[in-house]
Order: sequence, then structure tokens, then C-alpha cells
Amino acid sequence: MKKKESFINNPNFGQYPSPYCELKNSKIVIVPTPYEKTVTYQKGTEFGPRAIIEASEQLEFYDEEIGIETYKSGIHTNKFLKIESLSPGRAIDEIESNCRIICASGKLPVLIGGEHSVSIGAARALKSFHSDLSFLVFDAHSDLRNEYEGSEYNHACTSRRLSEIGKIVLLGVRSISSEELPVLNNDNVNVIFAKDLKDGLDFEMLDEYLTENVYVSIDLDVFDPSCMPSVGTPEPGGLYWYEVLDVLKKVAKEKNVVGFDVVELAPQEGCISSDFTAAKLIYRFIGYILSSQRREKNGATGST
Repeated sequence: MKKKESFINNPNFGQYPSPYCELKNSKIVIVPTPYEKTVTYQKGTEFGPRAIIEASEQLEFYDEEIGIETYKSGIHTNKFLKIESLSPGRAIDEIESNCRIICASGKLPVLIGGEHSVSIGAARALKSFHSDLSFLVFDAHSDLRNEYEGSEYNHACTSRRLSEIGKIVLLGVRSISSEELPVLNNDNVNVIFAKDLKDGLDFEMLDEYLTENVYVSIDLDVFDPSCMPSVGTPEPGGLYWYEVLDVLKKVAKEKNVVGFDVVELAPQEGCISSDFTAAKLIYRFIGYILSSQRREKNGATGST
């Protein structure tokens, strides 16, 4: 009961103390996007943001890998977007509008979904600020359909819509339909299948495909179901914790990550491990990004 009361009174990621959770002091803005209008298998992604934020209360402030208290750079949580009843197109417009405000203030948006289609709104907003924007998408599914179940904004079309905005690298794919295969010949789309990652990822290839400014989208079904069972559409043969972290660490170091999202958590009663894993993934990746920015700043000024 105490945990629920804490969330109701202060629904902020990590429950960080003032002034570190205040907007004016924060480099990071969490955007909870509880949306699942186009989900086609297991329902529940609408409740993903709440479950992740509740689980984030249990995170240690100190990150043992990076060696910093990440929250001290400021992590603010916006109010949950009221988009549950909107059509997919209108929901994406609302997300875009909110992300534009965040980007215009010089802060980095982090979306917590919600179904994968929410990424489109953030992508559109960030494209206005970064003309060379590219996308690194972790996903078990290619999501390259042009339309699905009557909507071009179905979550099965997310990567197709992103590829119309900028170059996209899809990482960890292990499910694709025949109708999506022709899109793979598009210069804007590069797919790295999960089966091809058994011997590790060629980071030089990743550097070649991605531009300087990168938006990262993490569909949690990229993980193997053994370590991430609570997703809308699980697929066997997925990636594991340190495999994903290795890529995120490299991208944060080599590129300018301008925003990211973590989507498709479908919470299951009695299975809190997925909720907490998602929360820790968000905190760890924020730490990677901020650490890389700090290194660049120190290098530019000649300090150590």
C-alpha cells in the first residue's frame, strides 16, 4: 500500500528528491505515453508507463557500472499524456507537440510507452531540430508494413514511418513478413537480424549506417522472453541484458543521442522483474548519455 501511495503522491521516475526532479534543473524529461490503440496480441501496454515508474522507486541512486549518481543531472517526469482515447494519428500529433516543447528548451526527451507507435511523434519533433536524424531501433519485429489493420500508424508500421523521416537501423529482428522484404532494399533501411548477432555486433558497420544525431527506440520484445516475459508480442531467440547494454554504451559514446524511448511493456501481475528491468535500462542508458556528454565537454575544454 505504501508503494501505491508514493506513486499517487509523487508519480515521478525514480522518486528523486527536489531539486533534482524539477523541470528547470533537469537535463532529462521523462514523457509517460500510455497508449495501446493498435496492439494486436497481448494487451496491457497502456499500463507500461505506470509499472515502470512504480518499479523505478526501487532503483539505487548510484550506478555501480558508471560510477555516478545519474539523477543529479536532473530527471524530471512530465504528467502522463492524456492520449488513451485518441485515434493513432491524433495521439502521435499530441506526442509530437509535447516533445517539441522539450526539445526547444534544450532538454532530452525520454518516452515511456505504451505501444511502439508513440515513437513516431518523438521522431517528428526531433527531426525539426536535427536535419540529419537517424534511428537505432531494437525490436524483435521489423514493423515495416506500410499499413496494418486499416492504419498506417499501427504499431506494426512504426519502423516504416521512421524510415520516411531518416535512416534506420533495426537491431535484433527475428520476425518479418514477406510483404516487408522489398523495403529491405531501400537505402534508408538496414536490418541486423538476431541470428547474425551470435558472434557479436560489428560496431563499425553501425557507425557507417547511423548519422551523428541518433534517436534510439527500444521495443522490449528485443530481449529474449526468458529475461523479459512481459511484452505484447514475445519472440524466442532474443538478446540479453549485457548484449543490449554493450550497444547502448557504444552508441552513446560514438554518437549524439538526442532522445530515446522504451516501449511495449505489458505488465503481468506477479511478474515485477520485467518492470524493474525496464526501469533500470532507462536509468542506465540515461547515465551512458550523460557520461558521454560530460566526456565531450571535458575534452573540449581540455580538463580531465
